[in-house]
Amino acid sequence: MHGSATTYVTLAAFLVVALLFALVPLGLARLWARHFAPPKPGPIKNSIYECGLESRGDAWRPFRSSYYIYAIVFLVFDVEIVFLLPFAVAFGGLTVGAVLAMMLFLALLVEGLLWAWAKGVLRWV
Repeated sequence: MHGSATTYVTLAAFLVVALLFALVPLGLARLWARHFAPPKPGPIKNSIYECGLESRGDAWRPFRSSYYIYAIVFLVFDVEIVFLLPFAVAFGGLTVGAVLAMMLFLALLVEGLLWAWAKGVLRWV
């Protein structure tokens, strides 16, 4: 019985530390903002400012989603290099199973590339 009470006290202590770990920085940020931030927004504080230029026109222009899809496909095939580099470095000392696993990985990536090509994702028009 004594061991389980110690366990619950330890869990309670961890819960308190976890809550303090999250809430203390938030409280300090709130105090900092209250004492050092301007108390009221004004026209200068609310003005739109980016790269030293005043904005012109509407910021809500339509943007083609194909750019995002193109970027995601690029990231997928860019990240594959992270997995291929250790394989290339250790190629001479790998077992047949490791080489087959990497060939399967490459086959799946090529399949994804062919699928994206067939769907027209790689067209930049």
